Amino acid sequence: SVWPQYVKDRIQSTYMYFAGSIGLTALSAVAVSRTPALMSLMTRGSWLAIGATFAAMIGAGMLVRSISYEDSPAAKHLAWMMHSGVMGAVVAPLTFLGGPLLVRAAWYTAGIIGGLSTVAVCAPSEKFLNMGGPLGIGLGFVLASSIGSMFLPPTSAFGAGLYSVAVYGGLILFSMFLLHDTQHVIHRAETLPYYGATKYDPINACMGIYSDTLNIFIRVASMLAGGGGVRR
Repeated sequence: SVWPQYVKDRIQSTYMYFAGSIGLTALSAVAVSRTPALMSLMTRGSWLAIGATFAAMIGAGMLVRSISYEDSPAAKHLAWMMHSGVMGAVVAPLTFLGGPLLVRAAWYTAGIIGGLSTVAVCAPSEKFLNMGGPLGIGLGFVLASSIGSMFLPPTSAFGAGLYSVAVYGGLILFSMFLLHDTQHVIHRAETLPYYGATKYDPINACMGIYSDTLNIFIRVASMLAGGGGVRR
């Protein structure tokens, strides 16, 4: 289908913010990795650190989504930058795996995102949009496995199984989420009336694909590290 110009503009601005989020996250990760006090906090692995990290991620995400892009652009952009900064702190411990490995992980991730985005754009428009329910269930499994693998050593059979679900299952799950979220972006860009009361919000629109990409990157890096390295 040939999109009207305003739909193209919406999709383009969404992906501009997506690219900006990735850039800010990388900058934040590097900054945190060079700050020993923050790094020790992020790698302590205690319940408090894990809980605080999750709370910060969810809180920052909710804050971004709640601010109107139309009415409070400055606050919206500030919250968006803060969210990317928090996510950068969360992925900062991956820097222990070394630059060359992370560059490889970034290239693989870019390849995965590029391929899946193409599939999502070329597939019939509703194909992946209706996967929300099953994906939600899958997310529960992967989340439970991620939490479980923090406590059970990967040397035990059960621990290794949980770790595999968290990493390999997570990679498949977030790849499916990316198909779903990409089609969701396109669907909203196409269907929100140009003169409607609800305005298109490119920052909110990019949040799903951004979080999927980060989750894919973390798992690709874990795989390249051969099951060692940082567990999230």
